[in-house]
Amino acid sequence: MKILVVGGGSGGHITPAVAVVREILEKRPRAKVEFWTDKKYYKNVVKITTEIGVHWGDEDKLGSVKNPYIQVRKLKAGKFHRYAGLKFKDYFDNGAKTLRDVTFGNIVGFFGFSFGLFQSFFRLVRKKNRPDVIFLKGGFVGLPVGIVAKWFKIPYVIHESDAVPGLANRMLMKRAKVVAMGSPFDEGIKGRENWEWVGIPVAAEYKKISATTMKQLKRSAGFDPEKPLVMITGGSQGAEHINIAVREILPELLKVASVGLVAGRKHYEDMVDLKKYEEWDKAKLQSNFRLWEFSPVMHELLGAADVVISRAGATTIAELAVLSKPVILVPFEKLPGSHQLKNAERLEKAEATMVVPDSKMEEDPTLLLEAARTLIRSPKKREELAANLHAESKNNAAERLADILIELC
Repeated sequence: MKILVVGGGSGGHITPAVAVVREILEKRPRAKVEFWTDKKYYKNVVKITTEIGVHWGDEDKLGSVKNPYIQVRKLKAGKFHRYAGLKFKDYFDNGAKTLRDVTFGNIVGFFGFSFGLFQSFFRLVRKKNRPDVIFLKGGFVGLPVGIVAKWFKIPYVIHESDAVPGLANRMLMKRAKVVAMGSPFDEGIKGRENWEWVGIPVAAEYKKISATTMKQLKRSAGFDPEKPLVMITGGSQGAEHINIAVREILPELLKVASVGLVAGRKHYEDMVDLKKYEEWDKAKLQSNFRLWEFSPVMHELLGAADVVISRAGATTIAELAVLSKPVILVPFEKLPGSHQLKNAERLEKAEATMVVPDSKMEEDPTLLLEAARTLIRSPKKREELAANLHAESKNNAAERLADILIELC
């Protein structure tokens, strides 16, 4: 049994895919699994999967761990940049998301996509190298693989986390054996017989914890276990607008709660000035603020929180739902299909979260401060939001996807 798993482009495509790999090897310990990902996430994939197998790829060779049947390889791929609301006049602006950036990015993306097609073709052209089934965890990295899979008639399964399918998945859905949905698709998207709502796979470390464990996690992170904790994250790369808003409201927020900010790898250097709020004495935190670039134990930091402020990516929401946390979502409206906004609006309608849209927060950061204060001061409101969000989670998503892949094999 040989299964190819493809995921990359963002951490939201990596962690669910790894969770599925873990389930496959639990059920079929001698299954051969290849994991293809982009250069940016190659080392991350190798690192976070070392516990479940030995890895060998184009450059790295690591020693035996538990299972000798996992291979991690780099795959070239090109992203096609699209931003909602971008107008021609923006071409002449100096902002980061101008038409010039999009145009140049898409030229680079086209060549990356073309190279990915050739790479996928030459890896799969020989029958003995072909997997029994391919699992495509969404995103641009899977597009060239899915196209080549169609040419060679290799069955593939797609997983779409968001309420609005991304461009790559929309292009590949017609030929997919199964389209697995992380959440019900947005109204107006017509379903088919081979579509199944399975939920979003999350790592086994994410689970609902007790109040006692929360206090222990606060203490281990250096915070006062008796004081409310607000954890703020924009994902592994960070969210610039959230970071800027936090800089504005932090002095007031620290008056009512401890605060932890995961600024992200991309924006951490711009936020180092906030270290002035982080005071230590003999390796013991003396203040009620901590700043991280990124943390390999995000499940512990989020588990310790009384309130979480986050972007509205589907994987992050799924992790917070399993943890059963009261959440303030800050969706970035300019992403293609406005999928973060639609994710957030659906949950707000279900009374499972509070929402402060990015554009409104950018205009008035105190909106984020007031939302956080509201939850900090209302344990009942926190409890209701957490319970409603937890009800949205599907705990067996990774297991169900593993079953689907094994059945197709």
